[in-house]
Amino acid sequence: MMRAVWVNSYARVLSGCLALQLWSATVRAGPPYLTDDPVPTDYRQFEIYGFADGIRSGGGTAADLGIDFNYGGAPDLQLTAVLPVAVEHPRGESSSTGLGNVQLAAKYRFLHQRESGWDVAIFPRLFLPSGSPRVGERHAYVQLPLWAGRDWGKWSTFGGGGLEINHAGNSRDSWFAGWVLARQVLPALQTGVEIFHRTADSLDALDTTVLGAGVRYDLNRRAHLLAYASRGIQNAQTEHRYSWYAAVLFTF
Repeated sequence: MMRAVWVNSYARVLSGCLALQLWSATVRAGPPYLTDDPVPTDYRQFEIYGFADGIRSGGGTAADLGIDFNYGGAPDLQLTAVLPVAVEHPRGESSSTGLGNVQLAAKYRFLHQRESGWDVAIFPRLFLPSGSPRVGERHAYVQLPLWAGRDWGKWSTFGGGGLEINHAGNSRDSWFAGWVLARQVLPALQTGVEIFHRTADSLDALDTTVLGAGVRYDLNRRAHLLAYASRGIQNAQTEHRYSWYAAVLFTF
Protein backbone atom coordinates (compact mmCIF):
# COMPACT_ATOMS: atom_id res chain seq x y z
CA MET A 1 0.00 0.00 0.00
CA MET A 2 1.03 3.51 -0.66
CA ARG A 3 2.44 5.61 2.30
CA ALA A 4 1.18 9.28 3.27
CA VAL A 5 4.63 10.90 3.33
CA TRP A 6 4.86 12.00 -0.29
CA VAL A 7 1.25 12.93 -1.10
CA ASN A 8 0.85 16.52 -2.32
CA SER A 9 3.86 17.82 -0.34
CA TYR A 10 5.55 19.01 -3.55
CA ALA A 11 2.66 21.34 -4.34
CA ARG A 12 3.49 23.44 -1.30
CA VAL A 13 7.30 23.50 -1.49
CA LEU A 14 7.75 26.79 -3.33
CA SER A 15 4.81 28.41 -1.56
CA GLY A 16 6.30 27.51 1.83
CA CYS A 17 3.60 25.13 3.08
CA LEU A 18 4.29 21.39 3.17
CA ALA A 19 2.09 18.39 3.90
CA LEU A 20 2.93 14.71 4.29
CA GLN A 21 1.09 12.42 4.09
CA LEU A 22 4.85 2.17 3.68
CA TRP A 23 5.70 -12.74 8.57
CA SER A 24 6.35 -14.78 5.63
CA ALA A 25 9.09 -16.44 3.56
CA THR A 26 8.52 -13.87 0.81
CA VAL A 27 8.56 -10.09 0.86
CA ARG A 28 5.37 -8.37 2.00
CA ALA A 29 5.15 -5.30 -0.18
CA GLY A 30 3.69 -1.81 0.17
CA PRO A 31 4.96 0.03 3.26
CA PRO A 32 7.61 1.16 3.89
CA TYR A 33 7.92 2.11 0.21
CA LEU A 34 6.29 4.98 -1.67
CA THR A 35 5.30 2.44 -4.32
CA ASP A 36 2.41 0.18 -3.34
CA ASP A 37 1.86 -3.48 -4.10
CA PRO A 38 -1.07 -5.49 -5.54
CA VAL A 39 -1.49 -7.98 -2.66
CA PRO A 40 -4.42 -7.13 -0.33
CA THR A 41 -4.63 -7.95 3.36
CA ASP A 42 -5.78 -11.56 3.81
CA TYR A 43 -9.52 -12.13 4.20
CA ARG A 44 -10.75 -11.32 7.73
CA GLN A 45 -7.20 -10.38 8.82
CA PHE A 46 -5.84 -7.05 10.09
CA GLU A 47 -2.66 -5.12 9.33
CA ILE A 48 -2.23 -2.06 11.55
CA TYR A 49 0.76 0.28 11.21
CA GLY A 50 1.75 2.84 13.83
CA PHE A 51 3.93 5.09 11.69
CA ALA A 52 5.98 8.28 11.63
CA ASP A 53 7.42 9.88 8.50
CA GLY A 54 9.05 13.09 7.38
CA ILE A 55 10.31 15.06 4.39
CA ARG A 56 12.71 17.95 3.85
CA SER A 57 12.62 20.16 0.78
CA GLY A 58 13.54 23.69 -0.23
CA GLY A 59 10.39 25.01 1.46
CA GLY A 60 11.03 23.48 4.89
CA THR A 61 10.31 20.27 6.74
CA ALA A 62 7.19 18.33 7.67
CA ALA A 63 6.25 15.10 9.41
CA ASP A 64 3.28 12.83 10.05
CA LEU A 65 2.45 10.58 12.98
CA GLY A 66 -0.51 8.25 12.70
CA ILE A 67 -2.29 4.92 12.25
CA ASP A 68 -2.61 3.04 8.95
CA PHE A 69 -5.47 0.53 9.38
CA ASN A 70 -6.07 -2.30 6.88
CA TYR A 71 -8.67 -5.08 6.93
CA GLY A 72 -9.38 -7.95 4.56
CA GLY A 73 -13.06 -7.26 4.00
CA ALA A 74 -13.52 -10.01 1.38
CA PRO A 75 -11.33 -12.32 -0.69
CA ASP A 76 -8.99 -10.09 -2.74
CA LEU A 77 -10.44 -6.91 -1.14
CA GLN A 78 -8.57 -4.70 1.34
CA LEU A 79 -10.22 -1.78 3.13
CA THR A 80 -7.87 0.98 4.31
CA ALA A 81 -8.10 4.05 6.55
CA VAL A 82 -5.15 6.32 7.40
CA LEU A 83 -5.45 8.79 10.29
CA PRO A 84 -2.49 11.23 10.41
CA VAL A 85 -1.46 14.06 12.70
CA ALA A 86 0.65 16.46 10.63
CA VAL A 87 3.46 18.78 11.74
CA GLU A 88 4.64 21.38 9.23
CA HIS A 89 7.56 23.81 9.60
CA PRO A 90 7.94 26.02 6.52
CA ARG A 91 11.34 27.66 6.25
CA GLY A 92 11.44 30.95 8.16
CA GLU A 93 8.04 30.41 9.81
CA SER A 94 6.72 28.83 13.00
CA SER A 95 5.61 25.20 12.99
CA SER A 96 1.95 24.08 12.91
CA THR A 97 0.32 20.86 14.11
CA GLY A 98 -3.12 19.40 13.43
CA LEU A 99 -5.15 16.62 11.89
CA GLY A 100 -3.93 15.93 8.36
CA ASN A 101 -5.85 14.56 5.38
CA VAL A 102 -7.64 11.37 6.41
CA GLN A 103 -7.39 8.71 3.68
CA LEU A 104 -9.99 6.09 2.75
CA ALA A 105 -9.08 3.42 0.18
CA ALA A 106 -10.01 0.00 -1.19
CA LYS A 107 -7.57 -2.38 -2.90
CA TYR A 108 -9.05 -5.02 -5.20
CA ARG A 109 -6.87 -7.70 -6.79
CA PHE A 110 -8.35 -8.94 -10.07
CA LEU A 111 -5.42 -11.02 -11.40
CA HIS A 112 -3.38 -13.66 -9.52
CA GLN A 113 0.21 -14.72 -10.04
CA ARG A 114 -0.66 -18.42 -9.88
CA GLU A 115 -2.90 -17.99 -12.96
CA SER A 116 -1.48 -15.10 -14.98
CA GLY A 117 2.11 -14.83 -13.73
CA TRP A 118 1.45 -11.47 -12.02
CA ASP A 119 -0.74 -10.15 -9.23
CA VAL A 120 -2.56 -6.99 -10.43
CA ALA A 121 -4.81 -4.70 -8.38
CA ILE A 122 -6.50 -1.31 -8.39
CA PHE A 123 -6.23 0.82 -5.24
CA PRO A 124 -8.37 4.01 -5.51
CA ARG A 125 -7.76 6.37 -2.60
CA LEU A 126 -9.82 9.33 -1.33
CA PHE A 127 -8.18 12.14 0.67
CA LEU A 128 -10.63 14.03 2.86
CA PRO A 129 -10.23 17.74 3.71
CA SER A 130 -7.84 18.39 6.58
CA GLY A 131 -9.33 18.94 10.03
CA SER A 132 -6.82 21.71 10.72
CA PRO A 133 -6.76 25.24 9.27
CA ARG A 134 -2.94 25.31 8.97
CA VAL A 135 -1.84 21.84 7.83
CA GLY A 136 -2.87 19.59 4.97
CA GLU A 137 -5.27 20.31 2.12
CA ARG A 138 -8.65 21.93 2.86
CA HIS A 139 -10.30 20.11 -0.04
CA ALA A 140 -10.84 16.51 -1.13
CA TYR A 141 -8.92 14.81 -3.93
CA VAL A 142 -8.42 11.27 -5.25
CA GLN A 143 -5.74 8.92 -6.57
CA LEU A 144 -6.43 6.19 -9.15
CA PRO A 145 -3.46 3.78 -9.33
CA LEU A 146 -2.85 0.33 -10.80
CA TRP A 147 -0.25 -1.92 -9.13
CA ALA A 148 1.36 -5.19 -10.29
CA GLY A 149 3.89 -7.58 -8.77
CA ARG A 150 5.28 -11.09 -8.54
CA ASP A 151 7.48 -13.26 -6.28
CA TRP A 152 10.08 -15.88 -7.19
CA GLY A 153 12.21 -17.61 -4.59
CA LYS A 154 13.55 -15.01 -2.17
CA TRP A 155 12.95 -12.16 -4.62
CA SER A 156 9.94 -9.91 -5.12
CA THR A 157 9.21 -7.05 -7.51
CA PHE A 158 6.23 -4.73 -7.70
CA GLY A 159 5.25 -1.35 -9.07
CA GLY A 160 2.94 0.66 -11.27
CA GLY A 161 1.39 4.09 -10.97
CA GLY A 162 -1.60 6.21 -11.73
CA LEU A 163 -3.31 9.59 -11.75
CA GLU A 164 -3.96 12.03 -8.92
CA ILE A 165 -7.01 14.22 -9.59
CA ASN A 166 -6.72 17.50 -7.71
CA HIS A 167 -8.18 20.69 -9.20
CA ALA A 168 -8.58 22.96 -6.16
CA GLY A 169 -6.59 26.14 -5.61
CA ASN A 170 -3.08 26.05 -7.06
CA SER A 171 -3.15 22.26 -7.51
CA ARG A 172 -3.30 20.42 -10.80
CA ASP A 173 -3.66 16.81 -11.89
CA SER A 174 -0.44 14.80 -11.75
CA TRP A 175 0.93 11.35 -12.58
CA PHE A 176 3.04 9.12 -10.38
CA ALA A 177 4.90 5.84 -10.93
CA GLY A 178 7.34 3.67 -9.01
CA TRP A 179 9.03 0.29 -8.90
CA VAL A 180 10.63 -1.82 -6.14
CA LEU A 181 13.00 -4.80 -6.17
CA ALA A 182 13.20 -6.60 -2.82
CA ARG A 183 14.84 -9.71 -1.36
CA GLN A 184 14.46 -11.87 1.74
CA VAL A 185 18.10 -11.82 2.90
CA LEU A 186 17.46 -13.59 6.21
CA PRO A 187 14.44 -15.53 7.52
CA ALA A 188 13.30 -12.44 9.45
CA LEU A 189 14.89 -9.65 7.37
CA GLN A 190 13.68 -8.17 4.07
CA THR A 191 15.43 -5.39 2.12
CA GLY A 192 14.59 -3.51 -1.06
CA VAL A 193 15.43 -0.60 -3.35
CA GLU A 194 13.02 1.74 -5.11
CA ILE A 195 12.76 4.40 -7.80
CA PHE A 196 9.74 6.71 -7.72
CA HIS A 197 8.68 9.59 -9.99
CA ARG A 198 5.82 12.05 -10.09
CA THR A 199 4.96 15.00 -12.29
CA ALA A 200 4.40 18.49 -10.93
CA ASP A 201 1.18 18.62 -8.89
CA SER A 202 0.80 22.41 -8.68
CA LEU A 203 1.41 25.43 -10.89
CA ASP A 204 4.63 26.32 -9.03
CA ALA A 205 6.02 22.80 -8.52
CA LEU A 206 8.44 20.73 -10.61
CA ASP A 207 8.67 17.06 -11.56
CA THR A 208 10.56 14.96 -9.05
CA THR A 209 12.32 11.58 -8.94
CA VAL A 210 13.66 9.86 -5.83
CA LEU A 211 15.72 6.78 -5.00
CA GLY A 212 14.99 4.92 -1.77
CA ALA A 213 15.81 1.83 0.28
CA GLY A 214 13.65 -0.02 2.79
CA VAL A 215 13.90 -2.80 5.36
CA ARG A 216 11.47 -4.96 7.29
CA TYR A 217 12.36 -7.05 10.33
CA ASP A 218 9.95 -9.62 11.78
CA LEU A 219 10.11 -9.68 15.57
CA ASN A 220 7.63 -12.57 15.54
CA ARG A 221 4.52 -13.62 13.61
CA ARG A 222 2.50 -10.67 14.95
CA ALA A 223 4.95 -7.76 15.29
CA HIS A 224 7.23 -6.26 12.64
CA LEU A 225 9.54 -3.24 12.30
CA LEU A 226 9.77 -1.22 9.07
CA ALA A 227 12.08 1.60 7.98
CA TYR A 228 12.74 3.56 4.79
CA ALA A 229 14.86 6.47 3.55
CA SER A 230 14.93 8.23 0.16
CA ARG A 231 16.86 11.00 -1.56
CA GLY A 232 15.81 13.16 -4.47
CA ILE A 233 17.71 12.91 -7.77
CA GLN A 234 15.58 15.32 -9.87
CA ASN A 235 14.87 18.91 -8.72
CA ALA A 236 15.94 17.73 -5.27
CA GLN A 237 16.86 21.11 -3.80
CA THR A 238 13.37 22.50 -4.19
CA GLU A 239 11.11 19.44 -4.28
CA HIS A 240 12.50 16.50 -2.27
CA ARG A 241 15.91 16.55 -0.63
CA TYR A 242 15.26 13.49 1.50
CA SER A 243 12.47 11.66 3.33
CA TRP A 244 12.14 8.89 5.92
CA TYR A 245 9.55 6.48 7.30
CA ALA A 246 9.43 4.20 10.34
CA ALA A 247 6.62 1.97 11.59
CA VAL A 248 5.61 -0.85 13.89
CA LEU A 249 3.26 -3.28 12.14
CA PHE A 250 0.86 -5.62 13.93
CA THR A 251 -0.72 -8.47 11.95
CA PHE A 252 -3.51 -10.69 13.25
